[in-house]
Amino acid sequence: MLRVERNERVELITLDRPERRNALDHATIVELIEVQERIASAPFSDVRAVVLTGAPPAFCAGADLSGVEQGQFTDDLARLLQGFGSLGVPVIAAIDGPALGAGTQLVVACDLRIATPDSVLGVPAAKLGLVVDHWTVRRVASEFGASTARAMLVAAETSTASELHRSGGIHRLGGLDDAMTWAARLASLAPLTMQAHKAALESATVGHDDAFEELRTAAWDSADAEEGRTAFLEKRRPDFTGR
Repeated sequence: MLRVERNERVELITLDRPERRNALDHATIVELIEVQERIASAPFSDVRAVVLTGAPPAFCAGADLSGVEQGQFTDDLARLLQGFGSLGVPVIAAIDGPALGAGTQLVVACDLRIATPDSVLGVPAAKLGLVVDHWTVRRVASEFGASTARAMLVAAETSTASELHRSGGIHRLGGLDDAMTWAARLASLAPLTMQAHKAALESATVGHDDAFEELRTAAWDSADAEEGRTAFLEKRRPDFTGR
């Protein structure tokens, strides 16, 4: 579920499933894609900047594992993530609270990031037996740095916004009001310049690797993936076997 509000030329999009810590389900993904399509078709005089945030107590605690399957869910998630990059206007992630798994994917999909210092980010896929797509791997590495990406993706470790700010992965520390002020300033900049620079930056993230995709498909189809989801829902430690 989303809340979408307009403040002059800034669109504020709020993930609004606080009872699920804003976990990303398929319905919310579809809603977000529809908002992207509306903004993409609007003239620059209508929307000039976007802020993406989550209702307290989290930015987004991950994918809603009660409905995650390889196929339509992951296809639409990939479309959503890459859709933020193809928007002609800047998108700011305003992070307050956990941004884990799909939450971190949303964060790195945005152009700019502002967060409260203690917000925690990470991709705990290795705790669930799942594998993110190649775009996400490249994006986390390019936005957070290769070393942090290895810690997040291989070791399932997390980082605070303060730590990521020191390394440049989080651009500013602050809250939603600060994000809206920043977005209002961006809305006054030359839109065609930002659009062209975004397109150039996005082209550096595009990549595909057939061997990786085979491994990713095998992981999603494995017994370990089923065990990871089941253990998460049953609130127990998973027993992975490598099969």
